[in-house]
Amino acid sequence: MPAQLTPLYPTYSQKFIKQLQDCQAQTKELASQAIGAVRTVRSFRAEEKELDRYNQALERMYKVQEHKGIVSAVHLLLRRMVTVGLKVAMLFLCRRLISSGQLSIGSVLAFVLFQKDMVTNMKQLVYVFGDTLSTVGAAAKVFTFLDRKPNQKEAGELAPAKLQGKLAFHNVTFYYPSRPDTPALKAVSLDLHPGKMTALVGPSGCGKSSCVSLLARLYEPKEGQVLLDGQPLHCYQHQYLHQKMALVSQEPVLFSGSIRYNIEYGLLGCTLEKVKEAAKSANVHNFICTLEQGYNTDVGECGGQLSSGQKQCIAIARALVREPLVLILDEATSGMDINTQHAVQGILAGSVGQTVLVVAHQLQTVEKADHIIFMEGGEVVEQGTHQELMASKGRYRRLKEELFED
Repeated sequence: MPAQLTPLYPTYSQKFIKQLQDCQAQTKELASQAIGAVRTVRSFRAEEKELDRYNQALERMYKVQEHKGIVSAVHLLLRRMVTVGLKVAMLFLCRRLISSGQLSIGSVLAFVLFQKDMVTNMKQLVYVFGDTLSTVGAAAKVFTFLDRKPNQKEAGELAPAKLQGKLAFHNVTFYYPSRPDTPALKAVSLDLHPGKMTALVGPSGCGKSSCVSLLARLYEPKEGQVLLDGQPLHCYQHQYLHQKMALVSQEPVLFSGSIRYNIEYGLLGCTLEKVKEAAKSANVHNFICTLEQGYNTDVGECGGQLSSGQKQCIAIARALVREPLVLILDEATSGMDINTQHAVQGILAGSVGQTVLVVAHQLQTVEKADHIIFMEGGEVVEQGTHQELMASKGRYRRLKEELFED
C-alpha cells in the first residue's frame, strides 16, 4: 500500500464514524421526543411533521453511511490492487532469478508458502486495526466528557450536627453557560431567615428561578457567594446539604412506580406512617385513599396517571417527608385548586424553625409571607412585608394593581 494512503484512511474513517454517531443520536432524540410528547403531537396534528423530521434525520444518516461505504470500498480496492500488483511483480522477479540461475524453484516455493502465512496474519492485524478505529471513534466522546473539568466547586466535608438554616446571597452575579454575555442575576443580596416564609416575586425572566438553581447548587455564581449559616454552600457535604434542603419545582418529576415509592424516594427505612403523615400535610392523603390500591397505586410513566395538581401535591409530600430545614417551592402550587393552595400554604406558613422560600408569579399566593422580595431584570428592586410594599407604592403595588384591578 502506498505510504501516502495509509494515514489518510483512518482520518476519514474516524470523521465518518463521528458523523454517524451524531446522526444516530439525533434520530433517537427525535423518536423519544415525539413519543414522550405524543399527546402534544396529536393535539396539534403534527404526526406528519414529526415523521418528516425523523425521515430527514434517517436520510442524513443514510448519506453518511453511503459516503463511508464508498470511501471504504475505494480503500479496499486500492489495497487489493496493490496486493495483487506486488504478487505479480514478485512472480516476475522470481522467474527472472530462476532463469539466471540465482534462485532455485524449491527456494521460491518455500518463500511463497512462508509469504502466504505472513499475509494471512497481516490481514488479521489490518482487520483488528479497523475495529480498533471504530472503537476509538465511539469512545472519543466518552473520554471527552471524562476529561471535562466541571465549573462547580468540589463539595466540602462540612456537616455540622446543628444547623440554623439561615441563607444569604452576598452580591451574587450569575451567567448561564448558554448566555455568557447576559447576566441572569446582577449583584443580588438577600437574606432568608429560619422560621420565616420568604417570597420571591416578579415578572417572568427576572431571576427567581436562577436564585433557586443556585440554592440547589445546580450552578455556581460568577461573582459573590451563597451562604448557609455563614458558610458557602460548596463547603458542605453533598449528601448533607440535600438532606437539609428540599426543592419542589413547578413541573415535578415522578418516576414509574407506586405513590409510596415516589414519596419516600431516596430515603432508607421510611415507614408507611411517615409517608401518610407527609401526604396529609400536602393535602393529598384523602385523594390517595380513594384509589383502589391506595399508596401502592402506580402513577404511570412520569406520573402520567395523575393531574398536574396531584403531581405537585405528591412532590410536596416527597419534600416534607424528609423534614428539611430549608424548603424551596418554585411555583409548586400553580397546578392546584384554590382550596388545596390555601391548605398547603397554611401548613408551610406555620412551619416551626423551617426556612421557607416560595417563588410565585401569582401575587395573591405570597401575601401572607413574612418577607417579600420583588425582583426585576435580575436585580432586587424592593423588599418588605405585603403591607409595607403596598404602602410604598412601588413596582410591587403597580404590578398587583395591573393584575387585580378588575
